[in-house]
Amino acid sequence: MELAAAPGMGIKAHAKRVARIAVAVAEGFDGDHLRHDVELTALLHDVGKLAMPYRLLHKSEPLDEAEWALMHTHTIEGEKLCAAHGFDQRIGRLVRATHERWDGHGYPDGLAGESVPLAARIVFCADAFDAMTSPRPYRPALSLGVTLAELRSGAGTQFDPRVAHHLAAVVERIEGRFQRTRRDRDPAAVPSLRSLPAG
Repeated sequence: MELAAAPGMGIKAHAKRVARIAVAVAEGFDGDHLRHDVELTALLHDVGKLAMPYRLLHKSEPLDEAEWALMHTHTIEGEKLCAAHGFDQRIGRLVRATHERWDGHGYPDGLAGESVPLAARIVFCADAFDAMTSPRPYRPALSLGVTLAELRSGAGTQFDPRVAHHLAAVVERIEGRFQRTRRDRDPAAVPSLRSLPAG
């Protein structure tokens, strides 16, 4: 059975989406084993939610203060689960740090700036991107334009500025490959089969 972070949004599917974008972002940074650490951390970043009450994960409206306090322990639970299942200590620490903010107002340890490991900073930004572009019971998915604006406005406070700007650039580059031109969107510009010369 797949546990859902919100109705219709499974943890497993979310983790895979976060991993895809996080790995694409990691490729723009130097560092031994960074891509591997980012991919594994992204896939495991929400594993601690398995220890959270089912009602919290399926609540159809925003969590209250007490519920958020409990939910904020999921990264600690994730680190414990990583240790219990044989992952190396480094990966457990990265999973624990995936909700730390650049400005130090994240959780669970209030780490700031470069004291947050780079792999965790990348996963945090990719996680935020996926959360904003996914629907919630209490709001629709945000458009790509709004999401990228949010990432950029959070650069230097919520997000590592280099990571946020690089993620936005990666998404725009990928999205640009699939954008259709005005001619492609204009049905009148598509010639009918009858108007084509016989071949």
